[in-house]
Amino acid sequence: MSLTTVTETRTLSNYVGGAWIEAQAPAGTLEDRDPATGELAAMIPLSGAADVDAAVRAARAAQPGWREIAPQKRARAVIALREALWERREDLARLVTADMGKTLDDARGEVLRGIESVEAACGIPHLLKGENLEGVAHGVDVELVRQPVGVVAAITPFNFPAMIPLWFLPFAIATGNSFVLKPSERDPRPAELIFELIDRIEELPDGILNLVHGGRDAVNGLLDHPEVDAISFVGQASTARYIAERSAANGKRFQALGGAKNSLVVMPDAELETSVPAIMASAFGAGGQRCLAGSVAVLVGSRDEQDRALEALAAAAAALGVGPGDQQGVEVCPLVSPEARDRVAVAIETAVAGDDEVVLDGRRDAGPGGSLIGPSIIATAELESELAREELFGPLLAIVRAADLDAALEFVNGSRYGNAGSIFTSSGAAARAYRYGAEAGMLGVNVGVAAPVAWFPFSGWKDSIDGDLHANGTDAVDFYTRKKVITSRW
Repeated sequence: MSLTTVTETRTLSNYVGGAWIEAQAPAGTLEDRDPATGELAAMIPLSGAADVDAAVRAARAAQPGWREIAPQKRARAVIALREALWERREDLARLVTADMGKTLDDARGEVLRGIESVEAACGIPHLLKGENLEGVAHGVDVELVRQPVGVVAAITPFNFPAMIPLWFLPFAIATGNSFVLKPSERDPRPAELIFELIDRIEELPDGILNLVHGGRDAVNGLLDHPEVDAISFVGQASTARYIAERSAANGKRFQALGGAKNSLVVMPDAELETSVPAIMASAFGAGGQRCLAGSVAVLVGSRDEQDRALEALAAAAAALGVGPGDQQGVEVCPLVSPEARDRVAVAIETAVAGDDEVVLDGRRDAGPGGSLIGPSIIATAELESELAREELFGPLLAIVRAADLDAALEFVNGSRYGNAGSIFTSSGAAARAYRYGAEAGMLGVNVGVAAPVAWFPFSGWKDSIDGDLHANGTDAVDFYTRKKVITSRW
């Protein structure tokens, strides 16, 4: 018997045209369960094409009037959103923990990073400024202006249910577009709270911001709808490629941020007392469910130097607290679902059965929600194995050995992903060589998670993105606007 019966549990509503409406949901509903307890929290409607169409039509009808609003007035609406989010930041963080599972401190950090994106978009009157060049010929002047794309949609992942919607939403509306959000069907309640706050902001006209719950049918509805002009996406690499190809086939602009397999290079001169805690937070924070997680540690130097670093990592990982995200002392939270946990457990079992060295086996009682698994460390001699090269999205740190920095960089750059990475070293020369030579878009030096602040783009390379423009920073303004060049003679 389930912990909560369906009849006692509410079904989430879509937010369309400034009102909460019941989804038609032709495919039914999904259960939204607490990852730590397994308790049924809500039912999620699987919106279909008609539900998507209603949201897109509302967005299309509202957008022309919103475009006419002066940029500084649109910025004030974004400022009002920032103030509402700030006032409810603790409530939003606790809802992230309840719905996704991450620790409360982690959730608080996520919410603050999301608010940073809203703050960055508040500067839109400056960011929207164009360019001009007078006198390019006798009596001829040229100017460039930016205009909104139109109706834009975002399809966001489970691992940052508050932050990633806020990567896209504020920039989209600040630049004069209307917006449709399809949050992850695994943990959509933080997005619902954000829209409850939006519903109370007088500066935001009805229809500018819309929320549609659902899964694949809702995604395809957005990708195929002729009135959607641009798609923003974050998720796994295979889905990002699907989003890119289907968007392109339908003539839509897209930014599709995909997967990652980030390596942390540990040099022999790394200060382990500061490096090891940073690696712990990177590899095991949020249960390893981050596209910026360091999931491979590349230990550089002699065998003795490598072993010294490995022993320190193993001892620190074994001491991490594992449990529900809302409990004190927990550093490794449940995974988002029992299926996610099982995927990591299978990878560990494969390593046990093979030739890899299982330094730390994190398998344990899965807990009442069926999603708990502790930190694991596995040293692999096969540099092209799944463990070393593919995203597993769990608290599993692979160990690779390299004789020197050149060998470490050869391994790092052999990945099909290029999202992020870090080096731990006391050498400026090593740090510079790494910064210059590592083929990834976000790098850290003695930093475990190389997450850029919102005024810079989230700039993955290779298979970590399909498209040319990233989330946040000036890339966001470029993505959500079209450039128009006007040549005048008077």
